[in-house]
Amino acid sequence: MTTVTAEKQAASAPARIHFAGAGGIYLDCGDARIDVGVQQRIWALAEALRGGAHLDGLREIVPGVNNILVLFDPLALAPTTVRDWVLAQWERATACARAPRVVEIPVIYGGEGGIDLQEQAQRAGLGVHDYVALHSSAQFQVMCIGSTPGFSYLSGLPERLHAPRRSVPRLRIPRGSVVIGGVQAGVMPDAAPSGWHILGVTSAAVFDAARAAPCLFEPGDTVRFVAREVIA
Repeated sequence: MTTVTAEKQAASAPARIHFAGAGGIYLDCGDARIDVGVQQRIWALAEALRGGAHLDGLREIVPGVNNILVLFDPLALAPTTVRDWVLAQWERATACARAPRVVEIPVIYGGEGGIDLQEQAQRAGLGVHDYVALHSSAQFQVMCIGSTPGFSYLSGLPERLHAPRRSVPRLRIPRGSVVIGGVQAGVMPDAAPSGWHILGVTSAAVFDAARAAPCLFEPGDTVRFVAREVIA
C-alpha cells in the first residue's frame, strides 16, 4: 500500500459494494493507495450515514481505510434498500478537510521497549539517532481506528522508513508500543499479536474504556511523536 495526497482523485474514486453477511454492507472506495482525499470523503460519508436515523434498523457505521462498513438489522431493513441508500450517499459525499487536532505522543525509542529500532535503522541505511529524528519529525494523520479498540492507522510515515511487516507475527506486542508496518505507523492500545515493527514505547494511554472519550485519537487528527529518550 502506498500513500498519495492528491485530493483530486477523491472525486473519481471507484465504489465497489458487497454484502457482508445478512446484516452488513461493505463499500470499498479506493485501491491499494492511502489517498487522503478519498479518506476525507469517507469521513463525510460516515457523518452522513450516521445522520440517517430515519432508517430504523441501522446498528453501526464503521469507517476504515478506503472503505466503510454499514451494519443493520436485516429483519427491519432490506439489504438492497441499505445498499441503494449507501451508494446514493457516497455519490453526494465530498472530501472535506477537518481542522486538525494535534496530539503529541512522548516516546522512549529503542532499548527493551523498542527492540526493532536498530534493525529498522540499518534497513533504512540510517544511524539510530537519524532514524529517530526522521520518524519524530513526520506529521502523521489518523486515517481510521480499528483492528483492536483504540488502534489508529496513521499515514505519513516517511518513505525511507517503509518496511514490510514481519513474516512471522509476534504473539504479543506490549501496550504502548510505537510501531510501523508497511507504509503506516501506530501505537498499541493494549497487548496483542502483531507483525508490525516496534520502535519504542509511550506512556500515553491511547485507549481507556473508563474515559468519556475512550480513544485518544480521532480520524483526521495529526499525531507527532516526541523523542524523550533514545537508547541506541
